[in-house]
Amino acid sequence: MSEKISAILIGSLLIGIGVNGFLVPHHLLDGGLIGIGLILHYHYDIPTGLSMILVSIPIYIIIWFYNKRYIAYGLLGFLISSGMIDVFSFMRETFSTNIIISSVIGGSVIGIGIGIMLRFDTSTGGTDMLAQMLANIFRFPVGIIIFIIDGLVLLGGLKIVGLSVLAASFLTIISVAIFTTLLTKKIASA
Repeated sequence: MSEKISAILIGSLLIGIGVNGFLVPHHLLDGGLIGIGLILHYHYDIPTGLSMILVSIPIYIIIWFYNKRYIAYGLLGFLISSGMIDVFSFMRETFSTNIIISSVIGGSVIGIGIGIMLRFDTSTGGTDMLAQMLANIFRFPVGIIIFIIDGLVLLGGLKIVGLSVLAASFLTIISVAIFTTLLTKKIASA
């Protein structure tokens, strides 16, 4: 239990830093609920974490009917990571890197955070939890499933961020997928 809580706290901290320190300054997107939250933030100026909470309700309903054990730690991880994203919003002016470096570093930090959480059978909730469920059903690497979902979210944000930022955002989700897959490889092969 304490390992899961530690994984949630460390993973959420990394996600909050990755999103605010590297993605938001360049209006980069991530995939999943973070990406949807960023799209709503950029377009409507709604706090990213709050947007994520509102959009996640249907996903939690689906997960509830599939496997309730994902709910407890997924919900806790989701609420803490959403909160960390809003708490660490002060970091938006902290790092001054170009858009390509920010997309790779931001995606890597977020991927490590998500990977740590998934490795301890918890998650940031939302689409990561959905991907974890699908990985268990189909015995497919969770990082690849997250990458596919993330790609679809990015395409949904094209009109908000434009083609050049969307291209850089693909580097973000590739980095997220690589680090998530590396950290969850043991789980996927089990």
